[in-house]
Amino acid sequence: MAAPALVALAHGSRDPRSAATIKALVDEVRALRPDLRIEQAFLELSKPSFNTVVDRLVKAGHDEIVVVPLLLTEAYHAKVDVPSAVAEASARHEGLQIRATSILGLEACFLEVLDVRMREALKAHRVRELDALVLAAAGSSDPLANQAVARLARVWGQRHKLPVTAAFASAAPPATGEAVRQFRAEGRRHIAVASLFLAPGFLPDRAAELAVEAGAIAVSEPLGAHPEVARTILARYAVGAVELVPV
Repeated sequence: MAAPALVALAHGSRDPRSAATIKALVDEVRALRPDLRIEQAFLELSKPSFNTVVDRLVKAGHDEIVVVPLLLTEAYHAKVDVPSAVAEASARHEGLQIRATSILGLEACFLEVLDVRMREALKAHRVRELDALVLAAAGSSDPLANQAVARLARVWGQRHKLPVTAAFASAAPPATGEAVRQFRAEGRRHIAVASLFLAPGFLPDRAAELAVEAGAIAVSEPLGAHPEVARTILARYAVGAVELVPV
């Protein structure tokens, strides 16, 4: 019996760098599991669409699909958009079983990726001293999603024995610029910002721009195509594939 196909479902962006990064991440996943049929898809703004990919898989003979939402927080897209897309696809294909897994979330192992990206940024800007960090995320109207980012910021701060504050690019305060200015008001001058985004786009760019304007000495790139992220996608897939097995 063939293993279920894996669809890595991202939100999508008008910025072509975003889709290119998701493609590179999915290539990392394929390298780890060349035996699986693995596809990328997007909820909106980028191609291929989720429906297009599902139709393609059904045409190729797949009747089981595991969808891994490439989302970092349990906000609107996770709670509404993904279930709606899965329900619509299921209704269009009789006999097709689709299981949406938990989102990627904010795994502790992603701190390793944050460290890698931060070291790259510090090296590029020849920074040798830090006295504060800002963890910049998209932000949500859902307070629980923002609280998850704040918890990760605290853990990251304990890891490096530095003060860390969470900041958001939309929907919630503080913005990255505000967070940087607050640290500067406390007398801190060597403040770097980590981009807790999966891929480049408007929000990470805006967060970086505000941070630099406020005096940040370095801003890291988003998580991107890193093996730790790829392994997390496969971990989510494994759970979803088991859930498809009839009891």
